[in-house]
Amino acid sequence: MLKTNASVAIVNDHILLRNGLANLIRGLETYAILFEANNGKDFIKHLQPRYLPDIVLQDINTPERDGYETALWLKRNYPGIKILALSQYDNEHSIIRMMKNGSKGYILKDIDPLQFRRALDSLMRKGFHYSELISGKLIHAVSQLDESEEALKSIVSLNAREIDFLKLVCSEMTYKEIAEKMYLSARTIDGYRDNLFEKLNVKSRVGLVLFAIKNNIVTI
Repeated sequence: MLKTNASVAIVNDHILLRNGLANLIRGLETYAILFEANNGKDFIKHLQPRYLPDIVLQDINTPERDGYETALWLKRNYPGIKILALSQYDNEHSIIRMMKNGSKGYILKDIDPLQFRRALDSLMRKGFHYSELISGKLIHAVSQLDESEEALKSIVSLNAREIDFLKLVCSEMTYKEIAEKMYLSARTIDGYRDNLFEKLNVKSRVGLVLFAIKNNIVTI
């Protein structure tokens, strides 16, 4: 179940686009606008530790402090805030750079309202969102990487239950739902997740998904 009235902050220097996004979000029952900002610098000034947004809808290209810088700052200072990157660019470099800087999702500015709603819901439910287009870009990017000896060792070191868990991580299930599916406690699932973070040298669910895709554990 989604959190009631999940709060969203919008960071965008284009007033018409920002107003349109704000009105769209206000029309969704389970979301509310916390505040709007022109750029990353303005956004940081608006942040109050007691009233943090659940989601930041961050335009990549903003003056003074762009989306890349703002995402990295949030990753270091407020890692619990989910960043949904908004851009007109669908190139691999922009997508991967935002992911490395902490973005949990990436959408294009021409996204339709239904897909936009799904992106917000996915962020709140799963903790990340990547559309088929963006997933395709990521698959192409990781397919260009050479298979390293360390990656191969990582696959060999996984047991059957860890591989089952990794496959479910790539689905839309929450960790709680994965625990129920595998007939395990939430604490055990947390243990699987943390062990895989260490084994595979990744730091997030997105990292697990990318590893699974790159190494053909799952296909999209």
